[in-house]
Amino acid sequence: MNASPPVATAPLIDRFARRITYLRLSVTDRCDLRCAYCMPERMEFLPRAEVLSLEELHRLSLHFIARGVRKIRLTGGEPLVRRDMVELVRALGRKLGDGLDELTLTTNGTRLAEFADDLAAAGVKRINVSLDTLDRAGFAKLSRRDMLPQVLEGIAAAKAAGLKVKVNAVALKDVNEAEIPALIEWAHGAGHDMTLIEVMPLGEVEGDRFDHYLPLDAVRRDLEKRWTLTASDARSGGPARYVDIAETGGRLGFITPLTGNFCEGCNRVRVTATGQLYMCLGGEGRVDLRAALRCDDPDGALDEAFARAMGEKQERHSFVIDRPGGAPAVSRHMSTTGG
Repeated sequence: MNASPPVATAPLIDRFARRITYLRLSVTDRCDLRCAYCMPERMEFLPRAEVLSLEELHRLSLHFIARGVRKIRLTGGEPLVRRDMVELVRALGRKLGDGLDELTLTTNGTRLAEFADDLAAAGVKRINVSLDTLDRAGFAKLSRRDMLPQVLEGIAAAKAAGLKVKVNAVALKDVNEAEIPALIEWAHGAGHDMTLIEVMPLGEVEGDRFDHYLPLDAVRRDLEKRWTLTASDARSGGPARYVDIAETGGRLGFITPLTGNFCEGCNRVRVTATGQLYMCLGGEGRVDLRAALRCDDPDGALDEAFARAMGEKQERHSFVIDRPGGAPAVSRHMSTTGG
């Protein structure tokens, strides 16, 4: 992956004067878990021929960096199930300090023990690990895979490699609701920040998300009865808003796409593993970057695609979970968009 970097040009600014500095880049829609709130058990994944090559992902990333993106998060699916994905991390790591401020990824942790040292050596400083429960039976039921020991081993390996770990947990009524305080105590006790996330209505799943939707404003009120929560000015470049908890000595974030819309400060776009640029997680609007990459004038075509995307980026999403049997906000699953 020795693509020549494009010449830096104008920053990406949408029609609401929001500057795009954060790219969430999916390298695969495949995952080795089947979390019930995310996808059905018999998930149909994309044909491999439709997925961008590592060279294309690299070239596309260089174009985003040239247009002012300062942070790239590699996502999936599960990014570490893609063969040779670490080669992409190494290539992008060479841009750190040269247009790129941060390179990170979100992972379910199942393969982290194998790759933690390589990620750290490539310049990754911190990662997000999705973990909704510490109960092995509960984990197996929720993810449909008995892999909690591998996840915990991966988190330990990441810490040993010097990676800063943030634990992400989707808050689910009657699933992990009662365990949230213990999960926070465990994460903070191990030196990890933690973020709670409201379940999002993306794609059809086998259950009804209404049954497990847990508003985080209610969770926060319950936590305030237990601990002292103080608003923090810490920011990680994404939508999380943080508090410091005096009793645990750690930081807790809240991502509230339903109860606390945060779109006015949106600095993000997402690119799927097939090169579809989604300007909003909660919208259907997209621009085909794969076609641009594969045409006779990819540089010009990408600039044209970026301009179209900035003109079409919507002001806000409209996530709602307010009744049983409600349809998803968008038809595609989170693993297809890039988590």
